[in-house]
Amino acid sequence: MKISRREFVEMSMASAAGLCVGGYAINSNAAEPQTPLPEEDGYKLWLRYAPLGDAAKKYHKVVQQIRVDGTSATSGIIRDELRSATSAMLGGNVPLNEKVLVEGTVVVGTPGNSALVRDLNWASDLGVVGIEGFIIRSTRVGNKPVMVIAADTEIGALYGAFHFLRLMQTGQPIEKLDITERPALELRLMNHWDNPNGTIERGYAGRSMWQWNDLPGKLSPRYADYARACASLGINGAVINNVNADAHILATDNLRKVAALADVWRPYGVRMYLCANFAAPVRVGGLATADPLDKGVADWWKAKADEIYGLIPDFGGFLVKANSEGQPGPKTYGRTHADGANVLADALAPHKGNVMWRAFVYDDDIDPDRAKRAYIEFTKLDGQFRPNVIIQVKNGAIDFQPREPFHPLFGAMKQTPVIAEIQATQEYLGQAKHLVYLGTLWKEFLDSDTHAMGSGSIVAKLLARKIQPSHLTGMVSVTNPGLDTNWCGHHFSQSNWYAFGRLAWNPELSAEKIADEWTRMTFTNDDKAVVVIRDLMMGSRETFVNYTMPLGLHHLIGGDHYAPQPWNDRAPRADWTATYYHKAAEDGIGFDRTKRGDHAVEQYFPPVCDTFNDTNTCPEKYLLWFHRCAWDYRMKSGKTLWDELCAKYQQGAEQAAALQKTWQSLAGTIDSRRHKEVADRLAIQVADAAKWRDQILEYFGRFSKRPVPQSS
Repeated sequence: MKISRREFVEMSMASAAGLCVGGYAINSNAAEPQTPLPEEDGYKLWLRYAPLGDAAKKYHKVVQQIRVDGTSATSGIIRDELRSATSAMLGGNVPLNEKVLVEGTVVVGTPGNSALVRDLNWASDLGVVGIEGFIIRSTRVGNKPVMVIAADTEIGALYGAFHFLRLMQTGQPIEKLDITERPALELRLMNHWDNPNGTIERGYAGRSMWQWNDLPGKLSPRYADYARACASLGINGAVINNVNADAHILATDNLRKVAALADVWRPYGVRMYLCANFAAPVRVGGLATADPLDKGVADWWKAKADEIYGLIPDFGGFLVKANSEGQPGPKTYGRTHADGANVLADALAPHKGNVMWRAFVYDDDIDPDRAKRAYIEFTKLDGQFRPNVIIQVKNGAIDFQPREPFHPLFGAMKQTPVIAEIQATQEYLGQAKHLVYLGTLWKEFLDSDTHAMGSGSIVAKLLARKIQPSHLTGMVSVTNPGLDTNWCGHHFSQSNWYAFGRLAWNPELSAEKIADEWTRMTFTNDDKAVVVIRDLMMGSRETFVNYTMPLGLHHLIGGDHYAPQPWNDRAPRADWTATYYHKAAEDGIGFDRTKRGDHAVEQYFPPVCDTFNDTNTCPEKYLLWFHRCAWDYRMKSGKTLWDELCAKYQQGAEQAAALQKTWQSLAGTIDSRRHKEVADRLAIQVADAAKWRDQILEYFGRFSKRPVPQSS
């Protein structure tokens, strides 16, 4: 029987009610529980500390009282967090007692603030975990069984406390623990693209959290709540303003406002960073030039750094977008990116600050292929940057596409620290209207083998200096929180903030483990529901790829980066169009980046370049990224390229409909408010998926001259 595409999706939506997800049959007509769950608005994120019910019994013996040594603001935060969280989860008041130890005391301290921790003689173990790591260990003190969370610093102790609470939230056993943790990466930063007028570039969750008109005198409680959420994941810094920076963020009045925010964050271990506009010496300082080799310019940056550190003693440094998309930079004056970065680095060095210089540059006079330009510019400068300069590189060479091969700069810079920039805000992935868990995207990137130092040189290990030596390591995320009550617009977009934090702490964690944790902490600990939600999340990114840009297609959009516009051939520059990338014509489709084409594959180490170069070995998920293929090119499935492309789009629309039905089946398991709000977004996603499929296939069909196959 042959059916139309419309009938195909309608049938799939109808049948999805009986879909088996994660081994459990989903029944959309499941009965509501007798007692409705209390409504939630999502403000608490993954820190809800929901009552554990009967499961709390296994924790009572271990958690009978709390002792947090120390008198600092950070120790106070740990004390309040542990007491309120354990009391909420266990269904009763867990007392504080810093004087008398009883069986089941949870002790938190450092050698500096706790005689008990000093007497344990764990100095060698604490030396291993560094200034941000921690130990959680079941032990005995005075013959009483206790749980000790110890760290070399109070911030490490804070991270340890949140880790301990995470174990309880996710139902893990805590009777006998011996955990030693330290972050794999040193810089774990949020990159906000917030503007002084309250808007957020690529923000999909309301206006900016930073209330500039109220600062520095009035401080919103949301500032501390934000820092607390970051600290719960080990995120240790944030850049608060747009990379397309307003230079006047560095004006004295604004720096006082920034300092007020930094004061709120400091007890949580969240350091302040700013995006600096390269032309600030002119626009703020009134100089005639911003030439980095001009002594007056260097002196201005040094004086500005001194001023900033006078207000914010733990200021982290500058993030800079230079000579990219209209932003000023050193090339304006005939200087290199190294010249530009170094003048700022010299100003920050006495204060131990860093410069994060973005590699997102793509001047078309460098090479005709935008994907090649950053590699060409930065590899020739390797070794010319100051020690406190870090090159910040996006996961892929174009721009946060739904799928890209890893950026060839990873592993290519031998003498310059490189950190990864990923994007939690869903600029190209549904803009918080679509449910897309990005843990799987980032793991695909982090697990990519660059072969920079032979087989096994995966990106995650390169970032953590396990392959190449580096004195600075890190990963940053362009983030999505705004003033929306649920912070991120879509409740599931919170999972991307969470996943970033967990992967920045340990980039070798699995996306599945992270999704499981987040689901249990955010929605429910019901094992069957957790499996359904986790599996829904794990497949969501591939679903999005299927109905938008499968088989290596990319940038099939226009200026808003949301809707399908494969016909887009007009923009201020060619590489902002869609046709620049897909090059569809009657003879085929795709961008030839092979050794027969523009040689982009040669920016990768062998054997990666050889794998990508050959259609027989190139993963089909990257096929049209690296190869131009005829419409009748035979895929591994046996289908022609055209038929495979059609199948992917149809499959994506079907999968989006199945997501919707799966979520409907969870009614009653999730509180009604959040369930409805997610359901409303999923209705948009299903309609958008069908729109992407229909408009893309209709457009490419004009070139292929082939009909869209009907499903049966």
